Amino acid sequence: MGENNRRVSGQLYILVSFTPWIIYWVLTGFVGGFGVVLAFTSSFAIIFIGLFRRGLGLMDIVTALYFLVAFIAVFFFDLNVFIERSGFLGYLTLFVMAVFSLAIKQPFTFQVSKRDYPEVYWRDKLFIAINNVVTVVWGLVFLVNASIYILLEPPLTIVLSNIFVAVGVAFSVIYPVKAPARQYYKEFKKFDWRVEVDLKRSREENEYDVIIVGAGIGGLTCGALLAKKGYKVLVLEQHYQVGGFCSSFTRKGFVFNSGVEDVSGLWEKGPVTHLLSELGLRKEELFVKNTRRVIYKGRAIDIPNSFDQLIELFKNMFPEEEKSIDAFFSEAKKAYEECYKEVPLYGSPLPAELIVRVMGEKKLLDYPKEHPHFYDWMNKTYKQKLDEYFKNEDLKTLLCSLLGYIGSEPEKISAASALTASLSYFIYGGYYPRGGAQNFANILRKFIEDRGGEVLLMHRVNKILVDSGRAVGVRCGDKVFKAPIVVANANAKKVFLELIDEEHLDKNFMEYIKSLRMSPSAFMVFLGVDMDLSSYPTIIVDLDSEIHITINSNADPSLAPKGKASVTITTLANYHDFPERGTREYVEKKRKLAEELIQKAEKIIPGLSKHIVVQDAATPKTLERYTLIPEGAIYSFDQSIDTKRPYFKTPVKGLYLVGASTFPGGGIEAVVISGTTCANDINNWRHK
Repeated sequence: MGENNRRVSGQLYILVSFTPWIIYWVLTGFVGGFGVVLAFTSSFAIIFIGLFRRGLGLMDIVTALYFLVAFIAVFFFDLNVFIERSGFLGYLTLFVMAVFSLAIKQPFTFQVSKRDYPEVYWRDKLFIAINNVVTVVWGLVFLVNASIYILLEPPLTIVLSNIFVAVGVAFSVIYPVKAPARQYYKEFKKFDWRVEVDLKRSREENEYDVIIVGAGIGGLTCGALLAKKGYKVLVLEQHYQVGGFCSSFTRKGFVFNSGVEDVSGLWEKGPVTHLLSELGLRKEELFVKNTRRVIYKGRAIDIPNSFDQLIELFKNMFPEEEKSIDAFFSEAKKAYEECYKEVPLYGSPLPAELIVRVMGEKKLLDYPKEHPHFYDWMNKTYKQKLDEYFKNEDLKTLLCSLLGYIGSEPEKISAASALTASLSYFIYGGYYPRGGAQNFANILRKFIEDRGGEVLLMHRVNKILVDSGRAVGVRCGDKVFKAPIVVANANAKKVFLELIDEEHLDKNFMEYIKSLRMSPSAFMVFLGVDMDLSSYPTIIVDLDSEIHITINSNADPSLAPKGKASVTITTLANYHDFPERGTREYVEKKRKLAEELIQKAEKIIPGLSKHIVVQDAATPKTLERYTLIPEGAIYSFDQSIDTKRPYFKTPVKGLYLVGASTFPGGGIEAVVISGTTCANDINNWRHK
């Protein structure tokens, strides 16, 4: 770091590199050969300083060679062409240098830019492309100026050449700022409309400021934040309770969650922590930290909640990887914390297009500099990042043990996704909702209702109403509700293929929506057992059997009768492997798979099958039935690097998306981020 701080900045460096040329062009017209001597001397002084500081560039080398040749030609061969044609020969040489640098794929401006930007930029394709363009522009400037000195006479040559140099300088300053912004914002710009809402206006019956379709955590988060700011909010939910996958049900005194059991984003600067703070809620009253065990190759590994103890555990297990483990987790923690730098300001991390929209073009250019570790994770797969540090395949497998929370393989997901949605549980832990997942959803509902909002259950939206390209409300059966803003907390395929008339949507956009692949679903077995399982951790991840066991009552004893336990066994599942609901084949498949999961769990919890008091199961088709998400996809769309999720703003003005369909994806923390982002945008990013 110290060496970088002592480096000359790029702008100063380019000025220094041009000094011999400035001396040459200015002085040769007045003092002839003496100008060549000074230019020659200064060019080699720059070479010497560059070698000493290890900062020599192509332009420095070409400059020194040119003036060496000029010095020999003038003083040993009495050739005055280097004096009489100084402008033409100088600019022609620089043009050839620029072309050569492009030919060898080392644009000369890249060497300059490396002085102003840390190493994380140097491998970035966009950064290299920008330098290619800037080098091409400088090459054209050099060629044009060489032509000027051939075709024109002073003082026009001096005036025009300086004008073109000024153009090159201006382009070099402006383009690197504009290019990344244009790259990431140009597509989003088509969707970046604004709908202003007058909170003081009089409203008709069944008219609201914002209508939210679906009461998942993304929609409830958005609704709660808007209700706090005075918006009249209506939430419409087709189910008999709110929450989506963050809901619970009870069987004979045993409480089970329909999905949510391990929540991230609850560390000091986490988005869920920020949401609770905004709403005046206490984390300690709503969540409890999970205990965790991973089973791999028959060995039960209890994961410490202390980050330092976790590192020591891995070092004891893999002593040959000790230095790599220290380095990996040190970088991972730095990268993770960099990801959340914007949370104190906006409540969530921002995608590139919103950095441009909210924080400005320069902020996007500076993002890698200000988030160097996280930016590196963004541009690699998780497999690449693991291979970068480790050789032991068992260690890599353990560090992939929670990738079920993403639903994809390490070679198919970005390292950044693995960091925030999987590895983060090792760094800061995961949390279980006290009282069951339903409790958290109900509290958000109550917050909305306490501030004048309405939450209507058993209200399935049949149509999102659009007039002249703008959302104007929704229809539920024979009821119509009006609002200038509609927030769809539903799967994007459901929204665009079923709830909006096709005439309002672009054909290419529709093809894109149809092409999106769904994420995996899950098969879940819910067991109430008359066993005391308090000696087990809350969460057990069995990599050998590919099951995930949650003992709900270990996180919160109120979720089971005293002395008994509420247990959920989960495995990822493919929707298309299950017959139609209600058929004999479906019932048999469900029964058989439930038995298989119970047998697998019994290897971990002996005697489990003999103590079952309550048993139920959910297939992907069950999940689809209750959430209306196609294929019962637990993360909405595929979360690999092959899938680009839809923007949270849609082609229909006034229609937003929240939830797992949009950035950043599935999981409670992720949908809280989506809801926070949406609320911020509706409120035009005003914080007071």
